[in-house]
Amino acid sequence: MIKNVLSDIGGVGLYGVVSVLLFFTVFTGTLLFALLKKKPFLNYMGALPLSDGSEINSTKQEVSRHE
Repeated sequence: MIKNVLSDIGGVGLYGVVSVLLFFTVFTGTLLFALLKKKPFLNYMGALPLSDGSEINSTKQEVSRHE
């Protein structure tokens, strides 16, 4: 039954192509975004979950100088 329903929809094959293109576009954009970030910014963001907040302010000033 499902097979008959999908075959009656015109252009249903296009949905697969569009979804794969959308996936690769988002994946490539995310990869480029991650690769283009600067090292001090990544170190600062990586230290956030483990810190209590006292030493983050000095690190934040270092990050803003490097950007």
